[in-house]
Amino acid sequence: MEIAFSAKAKACFIMYQISNIIMRIFLLFAMLALMPSLTSAQDSKLAQQYYQDGEFEKAAVLYEKLYVQNNKNDFYFDRYIECMLASERFDEVESALKKELKDDPNNIRLYVTYGNLYERQFQEDKAKEQYEKAIKKMPADQYQITRLAGAFSNLTKYDLAIQTYEAGGQMLKDNEVFSFNLAELYRRKGDVPKMLENYLNSIASYPERLNNVKSQLQRNVTTPDDYAELQAQLYDRIQKTPDAYHYTELLQWVFIQTKDYKNALRQAKALDRRLNENGARIFQLATTAFNDRDYDAAVAAYDFIVADLGFASPFYMDSKRESLRSRRLKLVEGFSYTEPELRVVEKAYEDFLAESGRSKVTASIVAELADLEAFYLNDLDKAIALLNEMIAYPGIDARVQAQGKLSLGDFYLMKDEIWESTLLYSQVDKDFNEDLLGHEARFRNAKLSYYNGDFQWAQAQFDVLKSSTSKLIANDALDLSVFIMDNLGLDTTDTALRLYANADLLTFQNRFGEAFVKLDSILSLFPKHSLEDDVLYARAKVHAKQRNLDQAIALYQQIVEKYPEEIRADNALFEMAEIYEQQLTDTAKAMELYEKIFLDYSSSTFSIEARKRYRRLRGDGVN
Repeated sequence: MEIAFSAKAKACFIMYQISNIIMRIFLLFAMLALMPSLTSAQDSKLAQQYYQDGEFEKAAVLYEKLYVQNNKNDFYFDRYIECMLASERFDEVESALKKELKDDPNNIRLYVTYGNLYERQFQEDKAKEQYEKAIKKMPADQYQITRLAGAFSNLTKYDLAIQTYEAGGQMLKDNEVFSFNLAELYRRKGDVPKMLENYLNSIASYPERLNNVKSQLQRNVTTPDDYAELQAQLYDRIQKTPDAYHYTELLQWVFIQTKDYKNALRQAKALDRRLNENGARIFQLATTAFNDRDYDAAVAAYDFIVADLGFASPFYMDSKRESLRSRRLKLVEGFSYTEPELRVVEKAYEDFLAESGRSKVTASIVAELADLEAFYLNDLDKAIALLNEMIAYPGIDARVQAQGKLSLGDFYLMKDEIWESTLLYSQVDKDFNEDLLGHEARFRNAKLSYYNGDFQWAQAQFDVLKSSTSKLIANDALDLSVFIMDNLGLDTTDTALRLYANADLLTFQNRFGEAFVKLDSILSLFPKHSLEDDVLYARAKVHAKQRNLDQAIALYQQIVEKYPEEIRADNALFEMAEIYEQQLTDTAKAMELYEKIFLDYSSSTFSIEARKRYRRLRGDGVN
């Protein structure tokens, strides 16, 4: 037994040794096989480094070697020639080209390189002859045509590249096959009309390129003249080929880019009918116009769906709802409404609710009507009744209900029913403790304490809310915390601050006359107080709320000039900029003020937003 076991063990050992030797031989051959690749990779990296450093002769030696080692790879040959030309070794370049043409006479790109060689030696006629020879010898092969045009383009010979594509299109009997490439070449030449013509040609036979063309146009069409040219060409094509709906779609896109939503709607209606889209395109356009605050265009689009497409459209109810919102926002954001106009919108809301019913489904519409009643029609009792009804709807969404409670709390506060307000804010805070709704409720409760003169507790709450994930809440909390700290720490008494907080509450309650009396009393009782700039700011806010824009701007400007280092200076600049942008539509002045904020007040909480708005007004496409 022992002898048999030893023989078996010995046999296993021998087999193991043989396997080990075979594995080592295999690894050796593998390493030998990989060595050329590793060496080639190292040479390629070193050649690239020499090339980038301008050591062209050293790079040329390596690129020639790599060309041979890599089955005559065109890239390495082109780099070799480029390095030789840079070193002005023209005779060697010519010898290399002659050899390559002899070995591969169908490589027409070599004639382009040959032409470049002559051009480097100022032999223009010979260069032209080689370039023409390349085009003449070009085969009817799309890949070869594209490569040849690319060779010309790399030498910035755009006219020859254009000639190549045009000749290639004729050879392939497809005049649009290279249109996209031609558009790019005309772009490089700065020929906008020809660029546009070829982009449109490219979708004549290939409509599936439409989105790609839109991307290129968005990047390359930048001036009003460019858009005017594109519109003219599109109108011409639509007249000649009325069935080519992709031109109509592109024309609608052009109108959207230029914010001409009225004409965009005309095209959208035509496409909606032709493609049986049942309002989808029109609803999307209405939403775009709404987001861009062109409420007239949004209303026209939404109303078309309601009146012309009716219940058959899946967008009918949403369109009715969004049309209401557009009408309301047009008035309240435009600051140019009259009571009769507000009554028209009020009736539209009530008609909608009469048709659709008052339930959890229409709760948000009820909330909007309540806002209209409270803030613009001054009917707090009706607003409160609407919200009390809304938050009691069975099955109402919890977040919609919570938002309703916050608004209801505000309305009670406007009626000076402070206990009801804090009760509602506290309910939302409890139900959405870690949510932004909870943060908002906590902020309103803290502000309520500030109104009541409990400044230390209010400041403690504001300090906590400075870390809120809502930038708006965080910024407001920071402003109020700093404001309390600055004005409470300097005085032995908080009387002036109490008067100011009370004026703040009166302003919130739309009791503007009483607010002005309180603010005036601060200036008379505490001359040269640190609150002087804050008083000016509060008065400006009241004037803005009353739509006395000239008075508001004058007060904001006074703050900036007299108190440039105080905490209200950046606030005043931002408020002024918003008035010029949104109400006076003076874009230049708004940009000037936004720029001043992010340049002179870079640490301001308004700095980032001011830069964003400045860029948007400048046309940078920032949302």
